[in-house]
Order: sequence, then structure tokens, then C-alpha cells
Amino acid sequence: MHIANRGDLDASAPQLDGKKLYIGIVQARFNADITDSLVQACRTELIALGVHEKHIDLLQVPGALEIPVALAAMAKSDTYDALVAIGCVIRGETYHFEVVSNEACAGITRVGLDYVLPIANAVLTVETTEQAKARQVINGTAAARVAVEMANLVNEIS
Repeated sequence: MHIANRGDLDASAPQLDGKKLYIGIVQARFNADITDSLVQACRTELIALGVHEKHIDLLQVPGALEIPVALAAMAKSDTYDALVAIGCVIRGETYHFEVVSNEACAGITRVGLDYVLPIANAVLTVETTEQAKARQVINGTAAARVAVEMANLVNEIS
């Protein structure tokens, strides 16, 4: 595999300059108290990384299963350098948790592969609300960093 020559840049250092990037976020409204915090942390970090606020678009969908369709619509628009999927699925008493978690994540991955578009997956799949709250800022921030780094990587390869 050929690695592009990046001069004096450390090839192992993430490229986190978001100044020229357009980022789309899809947020599931289900468990909105958690997903609102994930979105806020993500937006805050994207702006800290240099992404212009006007270059960040947010779409809201009812729940995690609807995230992939909205991501696909955004990807099809050919507007975005990367997307972020935000949701929260908390285990309940039925098998529904497994179905929602698995299908949402598989759909998110498929959209990214189909469109060769980086998608940071910040859909929390947790046992309890407390676990979700403990992860909301960390995962929202991490999703922003993943989106910017992967957008820069894919743009460099292209």
C-alpha cells in the first residue's frame, strides 16, 4: 500500500483542521435529553477544530432506526465531507434493544461504505441511562474528532 508523502508532517498524527469542511449531523430525538447533549458536545468540538458554524447542518429523526435513511439522503447530496450519527438506545426488557442497535449501526456503516463518506457513529448503546449520561460529552466530542480526521484523510486520498 502506498502512503502519500506528507512532507514533514507526522504520518501518525491526526489531521484535525476543520476549516474547509462541511459536516452533517443526524440526531435521533428518542432519548433527547442524552442526544441533545451529544449534539452540543459534537458541535462545540467541531467549532473548536475550525469547522465554521454555518458549515454544520443538523437533521433530526424520530429514532435510531431512521438515522441511516437521513444519512443516505445527506450523503446523496454530495455536500458533506463527513457525517455524524447521534442517537441513544438503552436496553429495555425486550429483544427490541438488540434489533434497534444492530440494524441502526449496520445501516450507518452501509451508508458510509456505499457513498465512501466518513460517518462518525455516536449512537450510544447502553444498559442504563446513567451509562448514557456518563458517555454523552465524551462520545459527542470524539465523534467530532473522528469526522474531521476521517474527512481530511478521505479528501487527501481523493
